[in-house]
Amino acid sequence: MKPVMLPQAFFNRDTVTVARELLGKYLVRREGDLVLAGRITETEAYIGRMDKACHAYNYRRTARTETLFAPPGTAYVYLIYGMYCCLNLVTELEGEPAAVLIRGLEPRMGMEQMAQNRYARPAETLTKTQRRNFLNGPGKLCKAMNITRACNGLPWGSPELAVYDGLPEGFPVPPEDAKPLEIHVGTRIGVDYAGEDAKLPWRFWLSGERK
Repeated sequence: MKPVMLPQAFFNRDTVTVARELLGKYLVRREGDLVLAGRITETEAYIGRMDKACHAYNYRRTARTETLFAPPGTAYVYLIYGMYCCLNLVTELEGEPAAVLIRGLEPRMGMEQMAQNRYARPAETLTKTQRRNFLNGPGKLCKAMNITRACNGLPWGSPELAVYDGLPEGFPVPPEDAKPLEIHVGTRIGVDYAGEDAKLPWRFWLSGERK
């Protein structure tokens, strides 16, 4: 079956549901003829209308958070520590500030280029530690896939950055990806400032990812 881009309706739903169902899907980054792809292995949900951990909590609208109010499927890319980008995909109805943070990937296409982007060295020379920590964090995966602030605001349907239910034609899905998903649930990372909301079980990951 030919892989297809996830429809916009996929993102126009409850954010927690979207976060869970993005696991096992494929994030695809295109720059000209270059195609990079990774299987989504970890996500977190953020819902502005009631979640203190969300940048747009209580509908706070600023230059930074404006993208969170965009139509579902829009890419929301922001900086942490002034240097690392994080990719989120906007969810729910336009005007409702909510999104899913992509926290982890497994490389599936373009490993050589991703290794150069991430470590400036050939993929075959990566150490075990570098391979283990290759895409297991939002800043790490954005660097590897060259997802920058220039991607902020890319609408659903943009060929430069999209989520698919499979890999592009000519790149078979590995047998391990066909196995039933073993999904784990826990609290989000690095949101202690959110008080009680930090305890919400809105982080999802596949077996083999962080605990």
